[in-house]
Amino acid sequence: MKRSSVAIGAIVIGAALAGAGYGLYWAGMKHGLNGTPAAAAPAAASGPAGALPQSVAEGEEATRRHMQSGLKAGDIDPMIGRKILYYHDPMVPGNKFDRPAKSPFMDMMLVPVYAGGEGDEGKVTVSSRVQQNLGVRTAEVTEGTLSPQVSTVGSIAFNERDQVVVQARATGYVERLYARATLDAVRLGQPLAELYVPEWIAAQEEFLSVRRMQGTDLAALVDGARLRMRQVGMSDAQIRLVESSGKTQPRITLTAPIGGVIVELMAREGMTVMSGATLFRINGLGTVWANAEVPESQAPLLRPGAKVQARSPAVPGTLFDGKVQALLPEVNAATRTLKARMELANPGGRLAPGMFVTMNFMDLRPEKALLVPSDAVIQTGKRTVVMLAEGQGHFRPVEVQAGIETNGQTEIKRGLQAGQRVVVSSQFLIDSEASLRGLEARLNDEPKPAAQPHEGEGKVEAISSDAVTLSHGPIPTLKWGPMTMDFKPPAPGLPRNVEVGDAVSFAFTMGADGPQLTRIVPLAPQARAASGGQR
Repeated sequence: MKRSSVAIGAIVIGAALAGAGYGLYWAGMKHGLNGTPAAAAPAAASGPAGALPQSVAEGEEATRRHMQSGLKAGDIDPMIGRKILYYHDPMVPGNKFDRPAKSPFMDMMLVPVYAGGEGDEGKVTVSSRVQQNLGVRTAEVTEGTLSPQVSTVGSIAFNERDQVVVQARATGYVERLYARATLDAVRLGQPLAELYVPEWIAAQEEFLSVRRMQGTDLAALVDGARLRMRQVGMSDAQIRLVESSGKTQPRITLTAPIGGVIVELMAREGMTVMSGATLFRINGLGTVWANAEVPESQAPLLRPGAKVQARSPAVPGTLFDGKVQALLPEVNAATRTLKARMELANPGGRLAPGMFVTMNFMDLRPEKALLVPSDAVIQTGKRTVVMLAEGQGHFRPVEVQAGIETNGQTEIKRGLQAGQRVVVSSQFLIDSEASLRGLEARLNDEPKPAAQPHEGEGKVEAISSDAVTLSHGPIPTLKWGPMTMDFKPPAPGLPRNVEVGDAVSFAFTMGADGPQLTRIVPLAPQARAASGGQR
């Protein structure tokens, strides 16, 4: 089941603490998710070389040491032996700083991030002992074919594509009716009714009179008389019968053009029918429709042409084969289901409209796809993530694009490669740790495109909830001259030490709705006037 990473991670941790007691809680507290015993973690200021800071407090202590030593981003920390990449606030990990200082967002020091450390690699390290205590299991990303299987129920209906209408071709009288009730079964060529058509007598007599005339150049007259018979509704077979017999044929016998059942009967003996009037409507039974309601979440698993097998309690032991004919563009607003229409073979006409059937869809897709267990997929609400196991206790969150899910397997369209291994149990604990360390912002370890930052210096003229007014000097990257303008506040909020009248250094990006501050830092402390000490 797919769940929100952080929320479910918290629930899992809480349940483990309540139910498992020592097993999970002390595994995390005693050994740490990075596999280093917490009691043995050395302080950054006094520990041996190579001991990375293990907590925020140790990171702050390392930052104070850097300030005293004059170290900055790009330098090698002699206590750690690694290059300092940047400084950041763990609570606002998206903002990076080049020099050690106090966080402009929180009442704490910035924390250094080192090359080769977890902050650089976007990984979480879990020792083998903790993995065993947490029950971490992994599975391989495989390549295979999907065979979505969906089961549903439906009802049988006539196949409206296998339907014909029998009409009167001329005005006449119903002298005799052979089919007398709806739903009567008829076979191909079976007589349905006999009509007496007075209009045909005059046309036929005219034709026979022209044929009996003596003389030459009568072919045009004969063809005209024959055309007249066609115009009053006679078929070619009836015209040939008049020619061969030499007698008028005022009656016509209507026959069934297909085999099936009569679904509409509009004729009765003795009634007068007009030309074009519908007398019979016949529906074939060689195939029938099965209409089913499919949850819209399962609609991607179906596609026209997919094979269907159906069973009906009215015909026990019989399997009816068919295919998906169409997914109708209509969704039931109350049940959130989509109507699917299947066409089933109906040998012997044993399936009748109104019967219930259970159906299994079997759509073997020929194209190859990357597959992972569905338990490995984490739906965070904003993105789909899996925890990638990279060996030696290293795990990394990877954003993926998931496809359809069937039989406990989920299709991965982007983000993974065949042969990689993903976590299928306890991944919520690892993902929660990754989120707390700010790793979600660096999913896939790929640089995200960002707007070009611009920097400048100026004076704070006014501060409101949605704008900061600055009188700034030139902005070389934009070729701006000095001016006074409004900027949107930083996303995390203004630092608490920024006041109206302060001289500040700031950075911003240009967005669709104007300039957005990403950093604003006072250049020097400003004395507050007695009346201006509060905003």
